[in-house]
Amino acid sequence: MIGVDKIEDIRKRARGGESIASIARAVGASEPTVRKYARMEDLSPEPPRRREHESEALAPYEETIDSRLDDDCRNWRKQRHTATRVYVSLRDEEGYTGGYSTVQRYVRRRREETARERDRRDAEGFLTPRWLPGEVQVDFGEADFRARGVVTRGKYLTVTFPHSNVGLTRVLWGETAECVCQGLRDVFEFVGGAPRRAVFDNATEVGGRVGGEVRASELFRRFAAHYGLDYTFANPYSGNEKGSVENKVGCHRRNLFVPVPSFRDVRTFNRRLLEDCLDLSEGKRHYRLGTPESELFGEDGEALSPLPPAAFSCARWETRRCSKQGTITVGGVHRYSAGPAYASREVAVALGAFDVAVCDCETGEVAAAYEREWGEAGLATPIWTIPGGTAPPP
Repeated sequence: MIGVDKIEDIRKRARGGESIASIARAVGASEPTVRKYARMEDLSPEPPRRREHESEALAPYEETIDSRLDDDCRNWRKQRHTATRVYVSLRDEEGYTGGYSTVQRYVRRRREETARERDRRDAEGFLTPRWLPGEVQVDFGEADFRARGVVTRGKYLTVTFPHSNVGLTRVLWGETAECVCQGLRDVFEFVGGAPRRAVFDNATEVGGRVGGEVRASELFRRFAAHYGLDYTFANPYSGNEKGSVENKVGCHRRNLFVPVPSFRDVRTFNRRLLEDCLDLSEGKRHYRLGTPESELFGEDGEALSPLPPAAFSCARWETRRCSKQGTITVGGVHRYSAGPAYASREVAVALGAFDVAVCDCETGEVAAAYEREWGEAGLATPIWTIPGGTAPPP
């Protein structure tokens, strides 16, 4: 199994027309491996599998290690953590009982991933202010919505095509990677293709800046590789890199969310919302070119890449241990019940933009599924519970 960064590189080179042999030499992988990932139709993340024993011992400490390595980015290079120092601090301060070699391999892997990401960013160079058909900008906005009679402050993801100035918006309750992936997938399916390039503002869990470095999440990198999407992150001080989407975020708030929208099911509301977004461009001419936006949007559509045969499953998988009552906690305050049979047992949890599924780690069967809670809430209400079910559909 090779890393997502190498999979991403393989598929990008394949889209550029490079031969399998040439790609294999460039990325340092065998030709069968390159052929496998270049042709793979579905890159959706898989449920977590049970780890080897020594890796299981390190898992609770990975977040601590990542935090220390992230802090090192801001320190003088001669005063950064070595693998030995990380191991000693985990052993003496955190109670880690595993071996040094396990820590050493993890630290080396994380540093190699950081270096590759930095090289990729440097190779991209600067962004030009000229936008080609099929390129998009992506950002979040915020507005109030009356959901089931309760006014809630929610998020909405806006995707603009700067070439035509057409924007499409989806209401989501969070800014997590799974929310961004779901919103983008819905837009891609609505327009019938995937953009070749996207520029993002620093959306939470999609791209976060640590010092001067931007890191993309595992789920989003799989999403981008799945749809053949090249992506960059906007310089926070360069308005020309994301001006189209910033203007459209405000435009949609004023024109689509005033007065405060009222609905029972956000997904039903979202299906109407995409058509409403297109209606805003009907009969309107591009502010700079003078050409009808709908005509330019046709050029955007012609420049899109075909959608892959399999739709990406926009769920982030986590492993959680249930309480003695058979419940798990997500986001610090949201409790979901797997049932008394799972008391004190580990479960696999699929976190989607709108749903949460709790699955048996051993069999993959679904113990229960819930509508995902956001903000401050108590115990969630089940959507369904299926004994002997399978992982939920995307």
